[in-house]
Amino acid sequence: MARRKFQRKTFTEINVTPLIDTLFFLLIIFMLIAPLLETAVEVSPPRMNATEIKPDPDAKIVNVRADGSIQFDHREVTPEELVQALRAIPKTPPLPPVYLRADGKLLYEKVIDVMKMIRSSGFPDVLLVMGEEE
Repeated sequence: MARRKFQRKTFTEINVTPLIDTLFFLLIIFMLIAPLLETAVEVSPPRMNATEIKPDPDAKIVNVRADGSIQFDHREVTPEELVQALRAIPKTPPLPPVYLRADGKLLYEKVIDVMKMIRSSGFPDVLLVMGEEE
């Protein structure tokens, strides 16, 4: 009888195919579920303690008071006058920053309406100014 010698082979490679399949499966699950979870969460934004903004001489500041009146360049303006005044500003790069300061008691919808007016007049980036945390 002939003896057969069996050679033992050691596997130096790890089969990662099942791991990659599991990873893709989990990725697809999270991509489908994440948008659904985001809309179900009630949000109550906290007050923020951010870094101080350095004064910029070219910056434009739009203030919205608690009664909804809009102030631009130290005078009270209507929404149409605000859009006209912002469109009159030269749009040469770099664009001057536009800061939006709104009263905390103002409705969120009113702040968004003013932000839309600013963006429609040629300033895509609007910076929101917040009060300091107590």
